[in-house]
Amino acid sequence: MRHATVLRTGLSALLVLGAWAAVGPSSASAAPAPAPASVGSAELPASAALLSAMQRDLGLTEGQARTRLAEERAATALEPKAQRAAGSAYGGSWFDPATGKLTVAVADAGKAGAVRATGAETRIVEHSAARLDATMKRIDALTAPAGVASWRVDPAGSRVVVNVVGSAYGDNDVRAFVAKARKAGPVTVERTAEAPQTFAAGTVGGDPYYTGNVRCSIGFSVHGGFVTAGHCGGTGQQVRGWDNSYIGNFQGSSFPGDDYAWVNVGSGWWTVPVVLGWGTVPDQLVRGSNEAPIGASICRSGSTTRWHCGRVLAKNETVNYSQGAVHQMTKTSVCAQGGDSGGSFISGDQAQGVTSGGWGNCSSGGETWYQPVNEILNRYGLTLHTA
Repeated sequence: MRHATVLRTGLSALLVLGAWAAVGPSSASAAPAPAPASVGSAELPASAALLSAMQRDLGLTEGQARTRLAEERAATALEPKAQRAAGSAYGGSWFDPATGKLTVAVADAGKAGAVRATGAETRIVEHSAARLDATMKRIDALTAPAGVASWRVDPAGSRVVVNVVGSAYGDNDVRAFVAKARKAGPVTVERTAEAPQTFAAGTVGGDPYYTGNVRCSIGFSVHGGFVTAGHCGGTGQQVRGWDNSYIGNFQGSSFPGDDYAWVNVGSGWWTVPVVLGWGTVPDQLVRGSNEAPIGASICRSGSTTRWHCGRVLAKNETVNYSQGAVHQMTKTSVCAQGGDSGGSFISGDQAQGVTSGGWGNCSSGGETWYQPVNEILNRYGLTLHTA
């Protein structure tokens, strides 16, 4: 009987447990709310799971983690106002952990004062975000060889960065691609250790959901289902839970180009606004989906490697998987492994995106990309289930 298995660790890997719906997010499975930290007027309740993971992965004390979260929330709230103040001179923004403030790139020095008046720091740069985005679109129209890992906008450097796998740096096709990219606009080239790959995995008993012989992770509950990665299954494909029981079907899926999907929930399964701690740490409630800036701390929950944290490294990055390029991704320093695909990226209590792929692992380290959650919600007209 499903209700009798609520406390089973494997079952807790799902965000859709029917037993939780009866008692709501204040049940024993939900995270206890510790005392909020405050920086100025910004207050952020943080779960023990989030604080513990930030201490482990970012080398912070508990007090530093609480302060960091409050500063990041303030920066996230400030970013839209600062962008409006910069107008067409807006060149991008990022959170600076050293100062605890949002820094905004400005392509017109005459706009810097208006931006600083909002409370943000400024950096005068050569190119606007519009110019860099236009360069990205021209490069996106090219066909990239396997030796090109990704390309992204770097607001601090006011350039588009093309990442090339080190071992393929001298490849003729890579050189030709880089030459075309340089003609598209302001471009610089950096080397990366490995090519990116998606994080799906073969079937392993007791893990969150399956499509065929592929195991992936649930991202976030939405009203009527949950969102996840598109490479985990195609539209119409059946989804099974940890106990092999039917949950629902992929109602929409896009990969490559994008990497997002959503699954409807039925047959005795429900949704809850929770990112899980896998039975080893308390769970994290989801209260919204405000987008964290570059530089902010972020944590990921997945069915293989559980909780890990890191920083947002870049936004608007095109990732060149072997299956094809995926656009407008966010890159992080958080590790992941096979089976973590589709899982939750969360900053504080704000949903950020679903795990797509990366390189490396959680033993030696690596980088991971996620598909921003707001794009998924907008694409399918979904509403995030929040506490």
